Amino acid sequence: MKVTWELTNRLGLITIDAPPVNALNKEFFEQMDGILHSIGDDCDVVIIAGAGEKAFVAGADIKEFPELGEEQGVELCRRGQALFQRIADLPQPVIAAIDGFALGGGLELALACDFRVASRKSQLGLPEVKLGIIPGYGGTQRLARLVGPGKAKQLIFSGEFVSAEEAYRIGLIEQLVDENALEEAKKWAETIMKRGPIAVKTAKRVIDQGLATSLAEGLELEARGFGEICRTEDKNEGVAAFFERREPNFQNK
Repeated sequence: MKVTWELTNRLGLITIDAPPVNALNKEFFEQMDGILHSIGDDCDVVIIAGAGEKAFVAGADIKEFPELGEEQGVELCRRGQALFQRIADLPQPVIAAIDGFALGGGLELALACDFRVASRKSQLGLPEVKLGIIPGYGGTQRLARLVGPGKAKQLIFSGEFVSAEEAYRIGLIEQLVDENALEEAKKWAETIMKRGPIAVKTAKRVIDQGLATSLAEGLELEARGFGEICRTEDKNEGVAAFFERREPNFQNK
């Protein structure tokens, strides 16, 4: 198991490399935790991908499950939930690039990202009930919020996989490509990185916080976020560039 981090021109790439199917084990959690704590202001967008052509991540390492009792099961879930929440809480946009299987913990990892790009060969699902267990790294909660409770229950109760086309139709993924999801994710990252970085991070924050509140509270978060941006040099640069009909040169200030 190896989880790598590359930072190139402010674009961060996390690659999960655990042949043959990039299953999640204790080493993954340790290495991913270290990477997440090292991501700083020199990064504008993060992409998470799986190595190889077979899988994004095909679930947790089931070899760790036979000895689990109740307390160990709770702790296992809390460990995974905490790590994936740290991914969701990154101020930078996080894109999942899915080429191949995204199953169980792998789909839960993708659900913790801000949006998902998948190639047509991909299959997605939460098959835990086939093992007599349930998703435990946030899948029951994030999937229902993304695609609605009815569709989430259908997928979780049956444990069946869906094709990338079906995943796109129901809103489980946001971008469908013929092949090479990573290259498509990089294109989206490059587009985002041309925008005001403070504005992008603020938009992520108010969207995420607003989803956990009432509409009225969310609108107040939006107004305050807009007001904060009005103090920035990037706002002035963006407006000036518009009137001068040129590309803005944002400085993250």
